[in-house]
Amino acid sequence: MQKFNIHKGLVAPMDRENVDTDAIIPKQFLKSIRKTGFGPNLFDAWRYLDAGFPGQDPASRKPNPDFVLNQPRYKGASILLARKNFGCGSSREHAPWALDQYGFRAIIAPSYADIFFNNSFKNGLLPIVLSESQVGKLFDEALAFPGYQLTIDLERQVVIKPQGEEIPFEVQAFKKFCLLGGYDDIGLTLRQSDKIKAFEAERLATKPWLAHTLVA
Repeated sequence: MQKFNIHKGLVAPMDRENVDTDAIIPKQFLKSIRKTGFGPNLFDAWRYLDAGFPGQDPASRKPNPDFVLNQPRYKGASILLARKNFGCGSSREHAPWALDQYGFRAIIAPSYADIFFNNSFKNGLLPIVLSESQVGKLFDEALAFPGYQLTIDLERQVVIKPQGEEIPFEVQAFKKFCLLGGYDDIGLTLRQSDKIKAFEAERLATKPWLAHTLVA
């Protein structure tokens, strides 16, 4: 998982409440058994005017010119600004995958659905919670100033505006540790690989018959 420490990026304001996971990555794209390739279909029903299906060439699609991510001023955005209850709906982990693979590193919103919130941290995506008034001011500034960028310092837990004003945010210590180190659940386990190997060696030394049940 990619580490997150300090990130500076272009902000895309998505002025919608209750964005559910089926809007983030529609159900027809969940058939894939891979963990990659979801970025082109992020917000598929909103980004395109034609119906989407797995295996399509994105270049053959008809983009919706009114959708925020299709507007030239937001091309390359890596910070998504959203309204309350972002990521509601089903618990599909594909939603943070799609956001990450599109190029987003962080989301700023007043609130999130719990499962989406936790899934985001486990996949290297930082969901920041700010008050509705703070988010509203960021929306105003992002809409007023083309090329609006924010800097997010996870170690210091602040969002830094272009003029230098800092907005503090809260993050649970363990989630912060994992993001700073780039540890997903597997990465956390592998940090104990020496202890795991030592345990297995001792187990086989005391119970050698178990070796016959192991696959080389």
